[in-house]
Amino acid sequence: MSLERWRWIPNALTLLRILLIAPFATTLLAKDYRLSLLIFLVASVTDAFDGFLARHFNWRSRFGAVADPLADKALLVTAYLMLTITAVLPVWLFLLVLGRDLLIVGGALAYHYGVGRFDMQPSLPGKFNTFIQILVVLAIIVLLAGLPMQAWVLEVGILLVATSAVFSGGHYIVVWGIRAWRAKRS
Repeated sequence: MSLERWRWIPNALTLLRILLIAPFATTLLAKDYRLSLLIFLVASVTDAFDGFLARHFNWRSRFGAVADPLADKALLVTAYLMLTITAVLPVWLFLLVLGRDLLIVGGALAYHYGVGRFDMQPSLPGKFNTFIQILVVLAIIVLLAGLPMQAWVLEVGILLVATSAVFSGGHYIVVWGIRAWRAKRS
């Protein structure tokens, strides 16, 4: 039996994660934090599992390469938006998180159309920023769900997300700015 016939599974898990965004947003808005936590955990498990399958069995696809990180970003931006709308997080933090992502996408498009094609790989500071954003959202939802969590995670989490967003956004600007400058000089 060929494993190739199962190569659709990572993309299906990515689609499931995309479909979970609306119920996740709804539960956060309704302040049903325990259900929000459950949905967030299911989304996280599907993300880890689809990544494992794609790498382990080489079931990579162009769709997955684009949709997987977009699904992750959409879930995170949704979390920050809903936690901002419900006044858990300050508006400036949401604008910073969203602005960083828009800066990266805008920079990638500018590079693509102004300099040339490229395959953008996440940087180490970018991966760290995403990890921090996930960890902080998870800790805040655990706190809001009334589960064991220290209250200081909210204040410290805001500071960590802001710092890592500014640092990783600046890192992308510097690295891709230098690459564009070098490419234009060649």
